[in-house]
Amino acid sequence: MGRENQTLVTEFVILGFPSLEKFSSLLFVVFLTIYLFTVTGNILIFLLVRVDHHLHTPMFFLLNNLSLLEICYTTVIIPKMLSGFLSQAKNISFTSCMVQLYTFSALGAAECYLLTVMAYDRYLAICKPLHYVTMMSNVSCLKLAAGSWVSGFLSPLLPVILISRLPFCGPNEINYFYCDAQPLLKLSCMDTFVTEASISILASTLILSSFVLTVVSYIYIISTILRISSATGRQKAFSTCGSHLTVVIIFYGTIVCMYVQPTAGYSLDVSKVLSLLYTVFTPMLNPIIYSLRNKDIREALRKLIGRRNVFPMKISDHCMNLGWKRAEIKIICVH
Repeated sequence: MGRENQTLVTEFVILGFPSLEKFSSLLFVVFLTIYLFTVTGNILIFLLVRVDHHLHTPMFFLLNNLSLLEICYTTVIIPKMLSGFLSQAKNISFTSCMVQLYTFSALGAAECYLLTVMAYDRYLAICKPLHYVTMMSNVSCLKLAAGSWVSGFLSPLLPVILISRLPFCGPNEINYFYCDAQPLLKLSCMDTFVTEASISILASTLILSSFVLTVVSYIYIISTILRISSATGRQKAFSTCGSHLTVVIIFYGTIVCMYVQPTAGYSLDVSKVLSLLYTVFTPMLNPIIYSLRNKDIREALRKLIGRRNVFPMKISDHCMNLGWKRAEIKIICVH
């Protein structure tokens, strides 16, 4: 069941969205617009953080890594999908399919780790402000970010190897819009129970552990915010965390539904919808939810386009205007 059987299928055909074939031109325009917005928005964030020294903090350094990851994430999927809308040639070689599967899985795993690190950063800033500078130094921040990338690219090695060693000796049409584990396993001409179980256990360990750590961090963050005496201050703090938490829930919710359950648990049509949420729409929301609603990013954008800041305000003054006491300012404004 090794190399000799793999050569029986030398390429796959990615069907994409066969039931929407008559809307191919419209879908091309829609997804091209989404892709351009995603790439442009995340590049803008990346540049703003690089050029504005006020944004050279751990939080924005991690955000920069997330923006870079989102650009790579969507680029692995959308360009190939766009070519399928315009061309009848939807073939992809066996090797290219495995490379796409591995790269996409690695970037997805890296995002899980990076979201966990970002939650940890916010936990330290809000709940451990006196230790924040030492625990989240430049070196520590760089190690955490690098660890997210390295761990992400190591995590899918075994699942991809298991899938690549399966015999594919029959149909080669992938009823999906990219090479993913679920549709590939359906094409194998042998029982894939052991492979499915192994992938499910590995995916569950990665996704659930990252998700639980993120949730625990937010429990402590919310508990600290609730101790703020001002209702206005609590509302603003919850609003800031709520935007980030919304994207975390969308991202983790969809991948938990897809990869923690056994592969046969969902139809491919349902899986396509779930995949679109975290492969296409969540990266598009990143510039809006994570950054463009952030005051510091808006200020950096105004400087970049030459507009002057009309209402300069010290951070401490801003916190006092939210109704926080000086003891609370030490907790919140460090971040």
